[in-house]
Amino acid sequence: MKKILGMAVAAAAMVSGAASAGVTTNMENPLFIPKAGQFASKTGLGLMYKKADHSDAHKMKDHDGVVEFPIWRFTEDFSFGITDRLNTYVSVGWTQNDDIDRKGMHRGRLGLDYRIIETLDNLAWDVYGEAYLSGVSPMKGSYNMTTGFKYDNFSNGRWGAVLGTKIGKRWSRFTASLFAEYLQTFGNHNNEIDTSALSALGFPDEISVDLKSTKEITVGTNAFYQINDKWSFGGGFRFVEHTDNGVKSIHTDVSGANAMLVNGLLKETKNMHDGWDEYILSAVVADQITDYFQLALFGEYTFDDSHRNSQNGTDVKWEAGVRANFRF
Repeated sequence: MKKILGMAVAAAAMVSGAASAGVTTNMENPLFIPKAGQFASKTGLGLMYKKADHSDAHKMKDHDGVVEFPIWRFTEDFSFGITDRLNTYVSVGWTQNDDIDRKGMHRGRLGLDYRIIETLDNLAWDVYGEAYLSGVSPMKGSYNMTTGFKYDNFSNGRWGAVLGTKIGKRWSRFTASLFAEYLQTFGNHNNEIDTSALSALGFPDEISVDLKSTKEITVGTNAFYQINDKWSFGGGFRFVEHTDNGVKSIHTDVSGANAMLVNGLLKETKNMHDGWDEYILSAVVADQITDYFQLALFGEYTFDDSHRNSQNGTDVKWEAGVRANFRF
């Protein structure tokens, strides 16, 4: 009887996992999560190079084939372990692109991650949900009939929700994982569009529009290798599908504007054909300076396929930078 009971307890441990042992303490490992009462911070500074593709939107601005460099990108990922399995986190990012006079927060998420399974042989399965925080700041831009729409920041002005999952396993020094997530944004009129160039046609100096909801799908894989207690490296691939934006109506009163122009703009922007797909290769090399401090060099190269009115399509796009990781 005691033997049977012992076997049952061992089997339960294998399914539920020995969470206190943990899969890894390496913060660059894709299966890392902070343990109960532990804070973790990953602070990154990246330098990006872009060469615009030949979309209609870029051609309209005489920007096709133009190089944008340097583009500075700052990121912060901060997490806290509520229990050994449950952690909360915030992820924010800021981009400064002076070549096109565009700057602002490009990422804002507040999330909760739960490790459903963590086995004694280091198999882990997480599920997570996030509040998408782009609605914190309005989308800003300007419009004229010659060059079309110009973005001033990187916010789309929408709130949203993310659901995701990640599964992976560590075999001694090697780790592999798969992940997938779905983002749903909710349409609103949290935007400020400078239309002073259309004032002669009866438009106010600034309008806002009612945008449609959008979705974004991300899937990917990561691999990671621990060379020794000090050095490690990894790589990954992810695919991101960004769907088209669309305008439902003009929220601001434009009754004094040219009706033909208003109707033409609404017809043109009902489906903006500005989506794009990204295929992103990434790599990282990390040096464990102390037990609680790690320095990492990272790089990404992006291939993309943009729709005809997208301002995000590129012929060349890469980013390289450094990350400082702390546990405390």
